[in-house]
Amino acid sequence: MEAWQQSLAASLSAPAAIAARFGLDAVATASVASRYPLRLTTHLLELIETADDPLGRQFLPHEHELAADGLAEDPLAEQQLAPLPAIVHRYPSRVLLLAGNDCAAYCRFCTRKRRVGCAAFALPFGELLKGLDYIAATPAIREVILSGGDPLLLPDAALAELLERLRRIPHVGVLRIATRTLSVLPERITPALATLLGRHAPLFLTTHFNHPRELTPAADEACARLAAAGVPLANQTVLLRGVNDDEVTLVELCEGLLLRRVRPYCLHQLDPVRGTGHFRVPLERGLELTAALRRTVSGLAVPHYIVDLPGGRGKLALTPQSVVSLGETAVLRSAVGELVELPNR
Repeated sequence: MEAWQQSLAASLSAPAAIAARFGLDAVATASVASRYPLRLTTHLLELIETADDPLGRQFLPHEHELAADGLAEDPLAEQQLAPLPAIVHRYPSRVLLLAGNDCAAYCRFCTRKRRVGCAAFALPFGELLKGLDYIAATPAIREVILSGGDPLLLPDAALAELLERLRRIPHVGVLRIATRTLSVLPERITPALATLLGRHAPLFLTTHFNHPRELTPAADEACARLAAAGVPLANQTVLLRGVNDDEVTLVELCEGLLLRRVRPYCLHQLDPVRGTGHFRVPLERGLELTAALRRTVSGLAVPHYIVDLPGGRGKLALTPQSVVSLGETAVLRSAVGELVELPNR
């Protein structure tokens, strides 16, 4: 067992122990954990100070996750767009390959809360191979995004086989890996892994940092190791109430990422997923914050403000021109001119 696997095995997942450590209601914690998985790495346990700090809000369970909030379990219609268990095919030229269903730690606002970490959605390696066959049989696919779960929880040998098989498909050009390990399990980014990823260029790694406190010395080392191996890094941040919905925090985060050779790529409006409504930031505030970033930081440090439109309609860069009206429900104009409604407050 590698050191990062030993570290992962030492994570805390017992609801009673987590409730006691952070002063949470034991019954509510157990209720949430019975529906949605819970795990805190030793790295996170060192970072979280209280349940209400920016890290605690992201990773500690809250009773609001079980609220009847009227939101959908799968608002992006991924299930409808999944020809196979390991594939989500929304755009003609690119596809999601769900390379596993586990995470090192479980974000409480996850867009796949309905499935990630749940035994019923476990993906054996054979399902990944079927996904590869689908990609090979679909010449329109030019880009493959490995997501999940977290693809970097695969052992090096399994990840290497997956990448090598993808590289043997002639029409696949760009590979992307989306991972949160740099912020929750940075020891996963070993020299061997960095070398492995660097061999499969063009391969881009999308990180997930939401708050400057996640930019730890261990994360710095992981970023530097990947950059030195020639792996381009871009970050996706989710806009979250009480975590990063203020100008000072976003400026520090975006400038900090750029200093670490990580391009702030997207600032995502929270997907309207059941059990996540307590994290929602109104679109008006997101537009204000992106305008403030443009006034304050280098253009390289300004992410695109993105909303993933419900029903599988795809991502939309939010600008004043794309907003038709804002209220309890927002009305947005999609890239093809369709008017789309989504919850806003």
